Amino acid sequence: MTPETTENIVLDGALVSRLREAVKDVFLVEQVDAPRQAPQGTLRFIGQLLLPDSEAAYDLIAERWHGYDYTPLLRRHNGQQVALIAQPGVIQARTGNPLVNLILLIATIVSVQFSGALYACQCIPTTLGDWLSGTPMMLSMMVILLAHEFGHYFAARFHRVTVTLPYFIPMPVISPVGTLGAFIQLRSPFKTKKQLFDIGIAGPLGGLIFAVPLTFWGVFSSPVQRLTREGGSVLEGNSLFYLGVKYLAHGQILPSFDRYADLPAWKEFLLVLAGIIPPGGGHDIFINSVAFAAWFGLFVTAMNLLPVGQLDGGHVIYCLLGEKARWLGIGLVGLMVLAGIFWWSGWLLWALLVFFVIGPGHPPPLNDLVELGPGRKALAYAGIVLFFLLFMPNPLQAL
Repeated sequence: MTPETTENIVLDGALVSRLREAVKDVFLVEQVDAPRQAPQGTLRFIGQLLLPDSEAAYDLIAERWHGYDYTPLLRRHNGQQVALIAQPGVIQARTGNPLVNLILLIATIVSVQFSGALYACQCIPTTLGDWLSGTPMMLSMMVILLAHEFGHYFAARFHRVTVTLPYFIPMPVISPVGTLGAFIQLRSPFKTKKQLFDIGIAGPLGGLIFAVPLTFWGVFSSPVQRLTREGGSVLEGNSLFYLGVKYLAHGQILPSFDRYADLPAWKEFLLVLAGIIPPGGGHDIFINSVAFAAWFGLFVTAMNLLPVGQLDGGHVIYCLLGEKARWLGIGLVGLMVLAGIFWWSGWLLWALLVFFVIGPGHPPPLNDLVELGPGRKALAYAGIVLFFLLFMPNPLQAL
């Protein structure tokens, strides 16, 4: 058998024949080539699926190509055709060492307990009573973070995607909340958009199950006091949801400023949401430890729901827009730069993080032919609504 040639690239005719023969009852091959800028040994079969269910077809192809050490990818090609890409190598998933996860979890609990004590007693904790005063914040924050990460974890296990246990990041003293959050690592790729969506949305929904009631509890039990501009006071950011809870609890838009007293309610609401603080006095709730932990949980959820890259919101928006989501991500990076210059400087750091670390785009799943059904699409749009309800334009600002 002579080798096949395409665009000056020589293909191994025997290998092509074996891979083709293995899937002849699943995929009708009309053309074979080697895509440019792909890993060496990558082959592309262009044609049509012979099975109506692309998920079942993919599983059959993956099983049959496993022995040849090839991973299949399914992509749309020129609108009418399907590209079946044979990528060299099969991922051997490993779950990691759970002892590392346990050590980081314990360290984070201690770290958050310390920060909670600092917040509650406004002092360096030196007595047992001082340390125990941090417990409400520690329990509130950890239950939100645990629910978020295990939402991802159990959704991944349900879909048989290999993931690690959550890695928590302790940050004593430097961080007022005692942690930089947590993450899980995927050890096997997403197979379909359905997997990608379910795993992506499960984290925010899991965290909100606890963050929402804790927000109500904390805000309703926090007193309204006169604002002071002495001692380096800091105002926490506001979102549509957070402002709404404060209004339900205390019957007014908070923070309220004397300079805004004569403004229409809608204008005052928008100025407070934007974090535009006038000179002079005013009132706000002084949030207790539970409210602070819940506020942080809402903030973390909102940032994770940013529709960019491989953040949770990036997973969701990719499932809706596909490759077009990359352009949305680039546009959001530009908006972050502008917001960082004219609004909150922290957006500049986020712009750098998204562009250089997370990336504005999103890689496709192995089988990119499967689209979301009506139920998942409805939940995806609900996730976008959640983002706008929780988003804080100006998360922290000094008085």
